[in-house]
Amino acid sequence: MDATLHKKKAAGRHYRKLDDAQEARLIALACSRPPQGQVRWTMKLLADKPIELEVIASIDPSTVWRTLQKTNSSRG
Repeated sequence: MDATLHKKKAAGRHYRKLDDAQEARLIALACSRPPQGQVRWTMKLLADKPIELEVIASIDPSTVWRTLQKTNSSRG
């Protein structure tokens, strides 16, 4: 009984960092014009902007990369 109540999370399992609305905002941001003085969006810029816009409390650039990799759209 004690082992069931205090079971550890499965190692190696990745949980979703963004919900559907946050993913949509991130994708829309990536498709928009980059900030003034930048030629293109970088993963770091795309990670910082949603925090600045208060869409999400924190996000890692690698999470941004994985999220954008899941989309079927082409920015080209």
